[in-house]
Amino acid sequence: MIRRVIALTRKEIRQLLRDRSNVLLGIVLPMVLILIFGYGMSLDVRNVPVAVVLDDSSPAARDLTARLSLSEYFAPIVLLSMQEAEQRMRRREVDAIVRIPQDFSRQLGAGGAQVQVLVHGADASRARLIQMYLEAALGQWALHQADEAGGSPGDPGARAEAGVGSVTIVQRLWFNAANTSTWFLVPGLVVLITTLVGAFLTALVVAREWERGTLEALFVTPVRPIEILVAKTLPYFGVGMIGLALCLLAAKFLFHLPMYGSLALILLASVLYMLVALGIGLLISSATKNQFLASQIALVVSFMPALMLSGFLFDLRNMPAPVAALSHVLPATYFLEVLKSLMLAGDIWPTIVRNCLVLALYAAVLLALARVKTRKRLE
Repeated sequence: MIRRVIALTRKEIRQLLRDRSNVLLGIVLPMVLILIFGYGMSLDVRNVPVAVVLDDSSPAARDLTARLSLSEYFAPIVLLSMQEAEQRMRRREVDAIVRIPQDFSRQLGAGGAQVQVLVHGADASRARLIQMYLEAALGQWALHQADEAGGSPGDPGARAEAGVGSVTIVQRLWFNAANTSTWFLVPGLVVLITTLVGAFLTALVVAREWERGTLEALFVTPVRPIEILVAKTLPYFGVGMIGLALCLLAAKFLFHLPMYGSLALILLASVLYMLVALGIGLLISSATKNQFLASQIALVVSFMPALMLSGFLFDLRNMPAPVAALSHVLPATYFLEVLKSLMLAGDIWPTIVRNCLVLALYAAVLLALARVKTRKRLE
């Protein structure tokens, strides 16, 4: 049996290297995807075009405008007419309007100045972020003005006489110290790439052999179905792990993920999920025996659910209960959870053990189903 498996594996490796598309899909495509998604895709909001309508040209109003200009989140455009600002908002040339009223300086002196903020709400999540950023920027400016009115920030007595409370806010963001969406996206990219390489590539390759009749030639030899599956799995498992290693190197050295967890545990979880993806690909190809149909089913069954329902882009807690329940049927959900934990939080053992056991169960069931479906007979 060992000799037959080695011989079949050598044949598969030669065939894999002979077809350059397999190498491109398994090694080059993962790097291209992680570079495009990692550098090109971001959930952060920066350089937001904001129209600042100056109905009051006082020094305080201009100081507020300058404070917005210094922020990396805004690109303010100073206007003198609210009508022009509204026209720019309708044309989507600006995403928000900050209107400083005529009596702004007088209200500020009286202790009750108001600023009108209008945000374009077509994209609800982006609008909420812009609104929060504007509120934070205006709040910081107001605190600065209160510090100047009450004396130096370090003089509690002067501040108390001015009626201004001394409040210091120390901010810290857990599990994403860099405060960038890239740290949130990269673990999900690793899940997507592993799914694509494992399920999609394997489904195509085996279905191609069914179409060409090369598997039928193997059926007249003494090899058993389990030996065929092992020989099919090993080369593409190796290709998938090479792609995974490149993704992890990119995550560490290009995107500077901290990798708080154990590298051995990251590899263990990745091996389990790679077996799951290979099992999905083998099962699809054995059931369809057609490249086009296998590719479509692999995308619908593995890649698209991993993209939309694993928690990669959308928080599972915000989904309707039936959709959230469906997402917990997907193996990608458990791999993403353990990968985020290991990369961004550390070795949280209850999370690691629970998700790895689920992945191991999926791998065993899917590979067993692929073994049952692969038989040495023609239908």
